[in-house]
Amino acid sequence: MTPTPRIGVLALQGDVREHVHVLGQLGADATPVRRPSELADVEALVIPGGESTTMDKLVRAFDLQQPLRDRIAAGMPVYGSCAGMIMLADRIVDARPDQQTLGGLDVTVRRNAFGRQVDSFEGDLHFEHLRDGEAHPLRAVFIRAPWVEEIGPAVEVLATVEDGPAKGRVVAVRQGNLLATSFHPEVSGDHRVHELFVDLVREARARSGD
Repeated sequence: MTPTPRIGVLALQGDVREHVHVLGQLGADATPVRRPSELADVEALVIPGGESTTMDKLVRAFDLQQPLRDRIAAGMPVYGSCAGMIMLADRIVDARPDQQTLGGLDVTVRRNAFGRQVDSFEGDLHFEHLRDGEAHPLRAVFIRAPWVEEIGPAVEVLATVEDGPAKGRVVAVRQGNLLATSFHPEVSGDHRVHELFVDLVREARARSGD
C-alpha cells in the first residue's frame, strides 16, 4: 500500500486550518509546522496566504528560514498560496527594504498587485493540468493578491487572468516541485489545486524511490 502523503502547513500566520482541512479531505496526513523538528517530519509543505512581511519575520524568529531554504533546494514539494507565492519567489517588486524570501521559484512577483483588501475579487480561470479543467474553469478568490511579472525559462505558467484590467497577468506557476498561486483555493470549495499538489507530492516520492 502506498503510504499516505505527510504534508505540513506552515502555521505561523494565515489560512492554516483551511489548508489542513482540504488536504485531509484529499487523503493526506496534514499537520501544522511551526518548528524545525516538525518540518523534518513532513515530505512536503504548504505556505498559506497571509501577510508576507509578517510571515518573513516569523520564519526568521522561529529559526525556520534556513531549514526551509535547505529543504526547498533539496527538492521538497512546496505549494505557496498568495503570500506563499511571494515567499517562494526569488525576486519581489515593491518589497519592504528588509524583506526576505525563501526563494526557489525563478520569478519576479509584485506584492499587492491587485490593490488593497477592498479590491479583492473573484474570477474564473482556465488552469493547466487540473482535472476537468477544460470543461470546468476554476473559481479563484483574490485577496490583496500578488501577480507574477517575470518568469525564468524553467517556469511553467498555469493560469492567467482572463478578463478586466489585469487581463493576461500570470497568477499560477510551477517550477519542478514548486507550485504557486496568487489566489486562495482553500476558501473556494474547489479542491483541484490542492489535488494537483498532492499528486505532485506522490510523483516526487515515486521519483525518489520511497
